[in-house]
Amino acid sequence: MHQPALDLHRPVDVLPRMPKDPHPSPRAVPRMHGRGRKGRALRGGFAGAPRYHSDPGRSRDAGARAAERPEAATPLHPPRDSGSRLRPSAPSGPAEAANMAVSKCLKKSEPLWKEWEKKARKNGPRRQDYAVNGDCYLGEWKDDMKHGKGTQIWKKKGAIYEGDWKFGKRDGYGILSLPDQETGKYRKVYSGWWKGDKKSGYGIQFFGPKEYYEGEWCGNQRSGWGRMYYSNGNIYEGQWRNDKPDGEGMLRLKNGNRYEGYWQRGLKNGSGRFFHLDHGQLFEGFWVDNVAKCGTMIDFGRDEAPEPTQFPIPEIKLLDPDSILEEALATFKKTQED
Repeated sequence: MHQPALDLHRPVDVLPRMPKDPHPSPRAVPRMHGRGRKGRALRGGFAGAPRYHSDPGRSRDAGARAAERPEAATPLHPPRDSGSRLRPSAPSGPAEAANMAVSKCLKKSEPLWKEWEKKARKNGPRRQDYAVNGDCYLGEWKDDMKHGKGTQIWKKKGAIYEGDWKFGKRDGYGILSLPDQETGKYRKVYSGWWKGDKKSGYGIQFFGPKEYYEGEWCGNQRSGWGRMYYSNGNIYEGQWRNDKPDGEGMLRLKNGNRYEGYWQRGLKNGSGRFFHLDHGQLFEGFWVDNVAKCGTMIDFGRDEAPEPTQFPIPEIKLLDPDSILEEALATFKKTQED
């Protein structure tokens, strides 16, 4: 029988020639046996691998036939580098690269309870929603949070809020009302802008039937410019800070008298002028915690005053009263700093 020629330039995995054993033992012939679909015995290993026989002649024939197949040229195991890690072999051409297996990572599917939870979330307009403590909300939702237009009723205090919501908090324009203990009807408490569930921006706060504030808010406190109407008839208009008059402002009393000057922590502090229009006098000076420390008093509109003083203020005979007043004021300020 004609033997095919071997290609000396291609590696062939052939066992070394061994002496012929006239009586080979069954253990010297390792073969893989299996059963096919129709019960036939299957022998042999994986494709392209030479079989092991005790006959060296048959072993040479198997190695020659394996050398003729192109897939036998590829070694069974990838070559190893100098280290301990395996180095993958690159494809030799586009055809081999196209036939290479591509591994894809399958996308992990979320548990069913997460999908059910998304579907169960409140979104869009809904009917009344009651909480465990008895509070009630009627309005728009987004991802289980109050978002959009809505009305909230608190059972404990009986308060009602109607307005804008954003991610579960009052944000935008809204009106807050409380029940009146005397009449039992709802009265408006605050009407204005909110941010982060707190009064922020321009708004009107009603403290009573004749007492209210209109102006700027920040964090539930009067801050910025505003006007306060007190129940006794007084009106303050000016700057606020931390819910108290702070900065420049004017206080107009019920009888017409007024103070124009600076405030700090809700008290007169700094330079200012007090108009005593009922007596026809004007005081201009320096104040500390609502107390006038130094200044000048002059007649101002005494002829038109409803209750003028019995005698006018006499003229001061000092040569330089202004310099004396400035010196006294500087001395007082120095003692305050010390």
